[in-house]
Amino acid sequence: MAGKQNEKRKAAKSEKRQEKQGKREKDAKPEKPEKAAKPAKAGTSGKRSGADGSGARPLRELLRVTPGERPDLGRLDPSATPGGPAGKAAGVAATALLAQPLGSLQERLYAASTAGDRRRVLLVLQGMDTSGKGGTLKHVIGLFNPSGCRIKAFKSPTEEELGHPFLWRIKQELPRPGEIGIFDRSHYEDVLIARVRELVPRNRVRARYAQINRFEQALADDGVTVVKVFLHIGHEEQRARLLERLDNPDKHWKFNEGDIEERTAWPAYQEAYEVALERCSTDAAPWYVVPADRKWYRNWAISTLLREHLEELDPQYPKGDFDVEECRRRLLAG
Repeated sequence: MAGKQNEKRKAAKSEKRQEKQGKREKDAKPEKPEKAAKPAKAGTSGKRSGADGSGARPLRELLRVTPGERPDLGRLDPSATPGGPAGKAAGVAATALLAQPLGSLQERLYAASTAGDRRRVLLVLQGMDTSGKGGTLKHVIGLFNPSGCRIKAFKSPTEEELGHPFLWRIKQELPRPGEIGIFDRSHYEDVLIARVRELVPRNRVRARYAQINRFEQALADDGVTVVKVFLHIGHEEQRARLLERLDNPDKHWKFNEGDIEERTAWPAYQEAYEVALERCSTDAAPWYVVPADRKWYRNWAISTLLREHLEELDPQYPKGDFDVEECRRRLLAG
């Protein structure tokens, strides 16, 4: 009798051990691996690590027009934020954080020029009306010391300017060594509006692309870093911005009835820009297409492009040519 009870107890213990083992095996099953993050599509919302984009693909690689390739502006989303911060608040904060490094780089560029460094930067802004050229001057160039900037807004050529080759007036406004120059419109007007409105014969417009490329190559050879930005605004966004100007009496001074007429030529202007971007994006002076429907992204993107180019230049403060200790002694003695 005692032997049977011992066998029952052993069997019960064996069953309990098997149950515990089964539970441990069930609990020990490997977890399902996390799904890999999908890579961001170019021209949409590629994330950059950190507010300043450090450790990520340079923005100029994301936005650059490949030399010899014609971009299809109709397929490029003007409200996209490629490589940008996650949302307006983050974008505004990230742009503010760029003020210090941009200011430091500008000062170094100017300081280097006092020792004979001829390098300078030229930012060219092109885009349809209301695309944000003026806003860029206010929000981006405002991050720099104005004394080191040379800003020129090109309007319709004067009688004097019409008496010279089309690049003549451009050459008068180039930045000097150590400066950052900004063109609100530029020599590209002579292959944009001149093409769309047939202000000159088409064969003369065609010849100007090669002239522009030679001119910009000469600038690069002379130490000018040319940063050309096309502000890509959408047709409906432009309408909304023009209506805002009409609805606000304080903005009527910015409204031009001619802008309505220009909108009728939108397809022709898009084609003219595509041709200019294709023929004049070179290794020496590439074009960058910046989606401009979101003003915060436009400001961040252009600020970031300038930072990247200035960091590549890496200007250095010149060394003093005097005896520091002797000067300190003389000051203390006086």
